[in-house]
Amino acid sequence: MRTPAVRLFVAAFFLGAAAVAIANPFKSKIISSSDSVLEITVPGDHFMKITNFTQDGGTDRGVVQVVLPGDQENGGATNVLTAARIDFSTGSNAQNAPEITNRVTIAGPAIVRIRPVVGAKLFITFRKERDEGSGGGGGGGGTPTPIPVFSPTPTPTPNPFLSPTPTPFS
Repeated sequence: MRTPAVRLFVAAFFLGAAAVAIANPFKSKIISSSDSVLEITVPGDHFMKITNFTQDGGTDRGVVQVVLPGDQENGGATNVLTAARIDFSTGSNAQNAPEITNRVTIAGPAIVRIRPVVGAKLFITFRKERDEGSGGGGGGGGTPTPIPVFSPTPTPTPNPFLSPTPTPFS
């Protein structure tokens, strides 16, 4: 009886460890009007992908604000994404068609802030990933590996043609 239970436990342990090691799950947050400011820190060797940012209710728009370290211009903050509004009303109360949601990728180091909107619920889905230096054209951090260049020692090549010598004409 103990052997099948131990085998099942070991198999479940390895499957669980693989799921944690491989999966980089998305996180979702709901921000109500009574909540405090949501602040997400993105370290220097990470980036953050926002795949969904929507708003239900309220009159003002929800925004994703990014603060870069050392950025003093504009008070140090920049709005990078506005929430797409969702309208669930039907019939004569229906407003506009649903808006298209945009996506944004924020490179670290940065601080991402989302302030609550009065009378609205904001919903955000994001994922933070480690920047492994994809080599896509921006350096990728780290020290570049030198590539050795081999050049053979130049040797003179024989000339099969005789060069003409000047002869005097009389």
